Amino acid sequence: MAVNPSGADMKAFLAAGPDQPIVMLNLLRFAPGGAERYDAYLAHFRPFAEKVGASVVYFGHGADPVVAEHGQGWDAVLLVSYPSRRAFSDMVRDPGYQEGTHLRTEALVEAVLQPTVPRG
Repeated sequence: MAVNPSGADMKAFLAAGPDQPIVMLNLLRFAPGGAERYDAYLAHFRPFAEKVGASVVYFGHGADPVVAEHGQGWDAVLLVSYPSRRAFSDMVRDPGYQEGTHLRTEALVEAVLQPTVPRG
């Protein structure tokens, strides 16, 4: 399963409204030793997020699900607020940011990266 967006994914993402503010939902399933590796990724990620005006809203490790099918629980959840879809795209294209994405890839066996928009 892919843990990073492809070029086609990013093109469709931007087409949905490049100036639209989003909160990106990250559902994370770690590889063995991945939680520590993901912490290293977050340390790398934060300055690049701040550079585009993004901020971490919440990061927490998952506990046993109350309602879920067997195996549907996630190891961690990360919510990041971006001022726009374009800001997210600018961040992931930054060569400095890209130098550390291997940390995320190595940390995860599965991920969901889903933009959310305010409702009401």
